[in-house]
Amino acid sequence: MVIGVLKEAQAGETRVAATPATVEQLLKLGYEVVVEREAGEASSFTDDAYVDAGASIGDALSADVVFGVNAPSKAQLDGLKQGATLVSLLSPRLDQDMVDDLARRPITALSMDAVPRISRAQSLDVLSSMANIAGYRAVVEAAHTYGRFFTGQVTAAGKVNPAKVLVAGVGVAGLAAIGAAGSMGAIVYATDPRPEVADQVKSLGGEYLSVESAEAEVSATGYAKEMSDDYNQRAADLYAKLAPDVDIIITTALIPGRPAPTLITADMVASMKAGSVIVDMAAANGGNVEGTVKGRSVVTENGVTIIGYTDLAGRLPAQASQLYGTNLVNLMKLMTPEKDGVLVLDFDDVVQRSMTIVRQGELTWPPPEVQVSAAPAARAGGSASAPEPVAPPEPMSDDKRLVIVLAAATVFFILAAIAPATLVPHLTVFALAIVIGYYVIGHVHHALHTPLMSVTNAISGIIVVGGLIQIGRHDDGITAISTLAILLASINVFGGFAVTRRMLAMFSRS
Repeated sequence: MVIGVLKEAQAGETRVAATPATVEQLLKLGYEVVVEREAGEASSFTDDAYVDAGASIGDALSADVVFGVNAPSKAQLDGLKQGATLVSLLSPRLDQDMVDDLARRPITALSMDAVPRISRAQSLDVLSSMANIAGYRAVVEAAHTYGRFFTGQVTAAGKVNPAKVLVAGVGVAGLAAIGAAGSMGAIVYATDPRPEVADQVKSLGGEYLSVESAEAEVSATGYAKEMSDDYNQRAADLYAKLAPDVDIIITTALIPGRPAPTLITADMVASMKAGSVIVDMAAANGGNVEGTVKGRSVVTENGVTIIGYTDLAGRLPAQASQLYGTNLVNLMKLMTPEKDGVLVLDFDDVVQRSMTIVRQGELTWPPPEVQVSAAPAARAGGSASAPEPVAPPEPMSDDKRLVIVLAAATVFFILAAIAPATLVPHLTVFALAIVIGYYVIGHVHHALHTPLMSVTNAISGIIVVGGLIQIGRHDDGITAISTLAILLASINVFGGFAVTRRMLAMFSRS
């Protein structure tokens, strides 16, 4: 079978559905590849590069399987041959006219933006791939417009405070934005109605700001759900409080199949400092910010720039094309089980079933709902089963601690009484080493409490104790060696703590 790669008909589209690297992978699956002339020019992939990879340049519409990025134009759809399989971003949740048009044609159509969010389908999840790029690019656009440092600096010309960035919505795009902004040195705050993302935010160096509400729960679909008026009001209060203090806001909130919710009102924008920047990543679906203009960057009366670009992923065309092309290759691997260049559509596979809009002219949209999360199922009464609270362990009482210490001391003195005289000094050294080693290790910051740090501090503590005991011997050689051992071990312990303190200070932000 032949795979055709379309030149995008949508104005301004810079991506292409296959790159020379992905063409080579498609050929290994047994397919022939035809690329439309100049299809990859906007992504810096020349026709010669495709030919060198093993593809041919020609009519992509005549192929058995046709790859595209966006929904094809009417002329392109009319040019598909009967029985062809179209694979593209068709937006079936938002474009009912496109779904109806496809249903009138004797073709099979798979939408790459309908991939279910399950672990097995992550390798072909285009929405995640493009959102990752878009989140990174949103920070780049914000930094370019902001015109100041993201990281804090102390220079001869004065102190520069780090930029404060608020990311509203911690999906794939939000996480990419948090990582990019944090790596540039900004202080990053993030909000999301799904509490399970808090650890992800912290792992990237951001601070998760929760909206206290009974609605916050583990997502069962992989997406944030539409929230109630009470939750929205609580969130609005939080945004209103943060808006005057932050320098950059990046909004990513989208609900599949619905217009984007409004998160940042005009009053919040008006409260922001002049020179602040807002990147509305939901501009294509109406925007999360009042005043967003789809596809444009505008400046408000108080000097706040609102960026409503809808092509953030396309602003890194080579990278976006490579990731999108890889997603398509992974789909072909799934649908070509024998690697013989024959496409097999398996409706028993939940991934392929969920993506299929039309099968040989038969409408198959919408697909059955797919449970994608391990969220606890609701009981018959309608309430989700909650785990019973576990009582924290009671702290040890002072009396109990005293009894244990006295018992240990008694055992030690009994052992000292019955042990040979030569063993008593060794028991003393052992006991002191345990005490000093415990305090040396116990005062290491938990973030740096690695096995290596623990072992070296414990050994250094033992050396200090041994040196103190031996330094009183009536032997100049032993005294000199003991003094040197105490000096070096002390430097190791106290110097280690000094370095640790400086390392922690590097990561503290004021």
